[in-house]
Amino acid sequence: MHIRIAFATLLACLALQAAASPALVEAARAQVGVTIRYDPAYVRLAYPDGDVPIDRGVCTDVIVRGLRATGLDLQRAIHEDMRVRFAAYPRDWGARQPDRNIDHRRVPNQMRWFEHQGWQRPVGTRPTDFAAGDIVAWRLRNGPLHIGIVSDRRSTDGTPLILHNIARGTREEDLLFQHTIIGHYRPVLQDPDAAR
Repeated sequence: MHIRIAFATLLACLALQAAASPALVEAARAQVGVTIRYDPAYVRLAYPDGDVPIDRGVCTDVIVRGLRATGLDLQRAIHEDMRVRFAAYPRDWGARQPDRNIDHRRVPNQMRWFEHQGWQRPVGTRPTDFAAGDIVAWRLRNGPLHIGIVSDRRSTDGTPLILHNIARGTREEDLLFQHTIIGHYRPVLQDPDAAR
């Protein structure tokens, strides 16, 4: 009996993840042509559900907006986690306490939160290692970090495209293996209808 319940729970989780992945991809794709500027300015945000103007943002905003459309407010989630375990997060910016205006908009903080959720996957070296809706982080050739969402569309050689914002607004491009991958995450999201 316990095996049947465990198996049924596993199937439900897999179905939910499969349903969440297309929603995340579509939410990221909806930003293409709308978020047209790259703007890393520090902005005071509403809380929760705060956002910079939709016509602008950075790579992390693609993730924040995509996850928010699936029912997860990453601003709130990261802020609450940092309030509890601030020492577990990178201190690259000299912060002495959580800042709900910017913490969720930083790649290392997103990566750490994804790790805390158990979303981490092996980095992977083949196109088949990545599924639509996965989140990937890179170290760019000139040093900065970058993050994006794996698309359900592929390049002519079969490599999944990436939904991201790297200096020109949100775009869907062949980027997956262009830089060093430092993080690979597969979101497990709640059903937004179940939370209502």
